[in-house]
Amino acid sequence: MNIRPAAAKDFPAIWKIFQSVIAGGDTYVNRAETTEDEARAKWFAANAKTFVAEIDGRIIGSYLLRPNHIDRGSHVANASYIVDANTRGAGVGKALALHSIATAKELGYLAMQFNFVVSTNVAAVNLWKSVGFEIIGTIPKGFNHAALGYVDAHVMFRTL
Repeated sequence: MNIRPAAAKDFPAIWKIFQSVIAGGDTYVNRAETTEDEARAKWFAANAKTFVAEIDGRIIGSYLLRPNHIDRGSHVANASYIVDANTRGAGVGKALALHSIATAKELGYLAMQFNFVVSTNVAAVNLWKSVGFEIIGTIPKGFNHAALGYVDAHVMFRTL
């Protein structure tokens, strides 16, 4: 697997994975009807560094890294991750996580914070814990899960 900076030509593959992830309504706050332009604006925002994971030239995952807040909060990174459904469970998410932590350190961030990790997304919660994140807060019924209704969302944090 190769992880590299994303280019504009990678967006169609990112879009396909993103659509698949949000369609379930169980892990991302984005509505299923999110448009391609809205997704592009998120993944290629001016303040974001976007990367893709690929095997044999096929994109299987992506993440974007950006400041969690502006100005006096910009020393804390935030990130979003997506993995192709056909490769979940094969270590792609962990590779992206470790790459993003290293990249955040290289860029001078002092910490990383995820503002909204759906509590029922056990795979994500366990992944983030395995790479040093802790749950520092919980938003009761913060996420409207497509199948389960309102469930909690966690704020997760780690220093770099």
